[in-house]
Amino acid sequence: MKHRFIGSGVMRPTEEIHLSREYIARDPRTGLPIAVSKKRKSKKKMKTESGPWVALSDDDVLALARGEIGTVPIRWKDQTLSMDQTHAIRALGRFHGARIHQAHSLLLQGLESDAADIRVASLDVLPEVAISKSDELFDWLSVLLDDNDVNVRKAASRCLTTTSPVFPSGVSSILANELRSSVRHRSDAAWAGLAGLCDTWPEVVVDHVDSLLLEEEMILRKKATALLRKIINKGDSAVWDLISWSLNDAEVEVRRVAAKNLPTLARKESRIATLFAERALVDSDSEVRLSAIKTVQVLDTDHGRARELVVRGTKSKDLKVRSACIELLPRLFGEEVLRAMAEELLVTETDSKIIASLKEMVFDVSLEGTEAQKNAQLAPAAPVPALDREVAESQGKRVGLEPIRSTNDDQSPKSDATVVRELHQKEQSPVTPEAAPAPVYRAVSQDELMGYDDDFEDEDSDDDADYF
Repeated sequence: MKHRFIGSGVMRPTEEIHLSREYIARDPRTGLPIAVSKKRKSKKKMKTESGPWVALSDDDVLALARGEIGTVPIRWKDQTLSMDQTHAIRALGRFHGARIHQAHSLLLQGLESDAADIRVASLDVLPEVAISKSDELFDWLSVLLDDNDVNVRKAASRCLTTTSPVFPSGVSSILANELRSSVRHRSDAAWAGLAGLCDTWPEVVVDHVDSLLLEEEMILRKKATALLRKIINKGDSAVWDLISWSLNDAEVEVRRVAAKNLPTLARKESRIATLFAERALVDSDSEVRLSAIKTVQVLDTDHGRARELVVRGTKSKDLKVRSACIELLPRLFGEEVLRAMAEELLVTETDSKIIASLKEMVFDVSLEGTEAQKNAQLAPAAPVPALDREVAESQGKRVGLEPIRSTNDDQSPKSDATVVRELHQKEQSPVTPEAAPAPVYRAVSQDELMGYDDDFEDEDSDDDADYF
């Protein structure tokens, strides 16, 4: 059992560490699992090669692969073809379950065959068989990469490209060596395999890039830095460290590639990208500084540090940086602040295009513009409600600039002159006071409230007159 140091120097077995990763958190009230750890599965599927050998029966495949029979005739696409041992080797990828052991043994025999075409066929089917059983297969892959036959070496490189995204641990050392190979086709195949790993195992790519950035050859560091763009959204803080190291590289080409990763990083981690962009803005190379400006354009402009970078860049000696930062000013500041900053920058600016842009920022349309420009700045009037429009038109009043839509008794529309004349006559005619409308409620006297009526009062007054 292997041991490793943890924190304070206590040695614990690696099995215990592995079990802690399988811990399942449970809800204390219900006991149900909150999060269940699962083993990582590769999303990369192995591509199965097809050909006339798929028409062979399983028994014929095994007999041909063992060399028990020489050839077997088959029908394939309306043709009669003769299948030999190389075709049978390519068909070994169909076997699964209990028969995979026979296919695996026959594949190992094919890999050590004296015939080059048998070795090439074995390498072509190796990824398919390795899915079910990979024992010793990658050892043979490492050996055949240095085979005497050029076709076998190329087949081994193709096999490495195919197996790298699916078997990262099996080909780790092989891939590390081939990435640094001086032979073009071998290194290209290895880099293609490493690029495929970006989709399935980005943490493995981080390890490879980490070691490649320590190489003395600039081309290796440059290629490794270019791969970081594919794993920025999938990696963690380790990717940020790799980008930071690349930005500090002594070679300008490496720094250029690293700076091109910053806009992608800004969409995921804006604060980290802001720090890196601040460093790139003072780089000696103009392309690195321009990438930093593109990063600032992607960043959240409400962030204070991003604003500081833009304001500082408006006074940069680099024309591209200065122009890009000045274009960002209208997005960051209001009209009054923008006008004051533009006036200040006009004092020292020498580029004609930037001067024209700053003058547009200083120009106030509401104060210095033409009458048409000033009117264009005014807010449009609110629309008249349909009910108010009908009431106004029924009274012969004009709504806005529209003509009065009034009609005669015969339903023929009046002309504008007639409508204006009628309105003028109506205004000149004396206004007669309208009769006050009858009140809705009548006031009640106290006598009526107490129940006295007028008839009773009249009779008493007549009797009094007779008495006197």
